[in-house]
This record gives sequence, C-alpha cells and structure tokens, in this order.
Amino acid sequence: MDTIIEYINISGSFVFAVSGALIAMKKRLDPFGVLIVAFITAVGGGTLRDILIDRQVFWLYNNSIIYSVLIGATVAMIFKSKMNFFTKPIFFYDALGLGLFSITGVQIGLEADLSSSICILLGTVTGVFGGVLRDVVVNRIPVVFKKEIYATASILGGFLYLVLLKLNVPNPYSQIVPILFIIMIRLTAVFFNISLPSIYKRQI
Repeated sequence: MDTIIEYINISGSFVFAVSGALIAMKKRLDPFGVLIVAFITAVGGGTLRDILIDRQVFWLYNNSIIYSVLIGATVAMIFKSKMNFFTKPIFFYDALGLGLFSITGVQIGLEADLSSSICILLGTVTGVFGGVLRDVVVNRIPVVFKKEIYATASILGGFLYLVLLKLNVPNPYSQIVPILFIIMIRLTAVFFNISLPSIYKRQI
C-alpha cells in the first residue's frame, strides 16, 4: 500500500506541477515564478493535510516529489505549445491531479485511524487546496469557491473509495477506480459546462 501511495504522490505532483506551470505562463510569469506556482500547486494540499494530522510533511524528506515537480514544470515550459492537444489542457492536468491526490488523502486519513467523514475531508483538502493557493498567488478566484464541480468530484470519489474498501476490492483496483471516477466527473463537468446551482439571481 505504501508503494502505491508513493507512486500516486509522485504522479499527482507531476501533473499538478504541469497544471500550475501552465496557469503561471498564462499570467506571463518568469521561469522562477512558474516554478514557484508549480511547486505550490503540487504540494499545497498535501502539506496542509499533513500539518492538520501532525504527520511528517510528505515532500520534506522525499526528493522524488521535488524532482517530479521540477520535471513537470520544466516539461510544461519547454513543451507548452505541444500540450494543447486537449481542448482545455489546464483543466485536463488539473483533473488528473485532483483524482490522484484526493485518494491519497483519504488513504492517509485511514492510516491515521480517523473517521470516514474526516478521511473524505482530508482527501478533499489534499486534492483542492494546492489549486486554491495557486489561484490566490496568480490573483484568480479559486475554482473551488465558484459553482464548478471540483470539490464535489473529490468528495464523491473519496466516498466511492471507502465503499470499495468495504467491499474488499483488492489493490490497486480500489485506488484506480475512484481516481478515474473523479477525473471523469471533473472532465465531464468542464467539457459539458455542468455546474452546481447558483445561489445568486442573474442580473438583467
């Protein structure tokens, strides 16, 4: 299980770094700024999670995470024009990171013997908070604070993960299925413009 979580952390760090770097380049930051935004995006959620449960911060003693962030940001800077084969490339990489990190957060909560609801909350924090920090740094309204289906996908995926564990679905299928579930919910919401109901009336 630890090995699987390690691979998910590395993969999630890479794709979130790509996502953060692409947004930083849209804001025309210099290479150092791009690296900083990529790093914040990749480790922000996991850092908050580890602080909340008094756990060793996952990237401080793991050079693989640092390398994955550096590689992700560098790849995004070098191959920026090649990464637009998706209609909305930033949303694609962001969805990948959301799926990977959400399940990591839930699993770490389980290892800390926390309740199911808190585990799902930790998964959501892990999945979305890096994006919140990224958006604040580049002066955007964080996606999670708007009506887009973002945190909702993380919550549903975390719930599905717990259900699969209760059903004794073996690894790595119990991780892969909810990760893909989160990614598909997020991508479907983006491409088909599906969102949560607004509490505000439209201005005429």
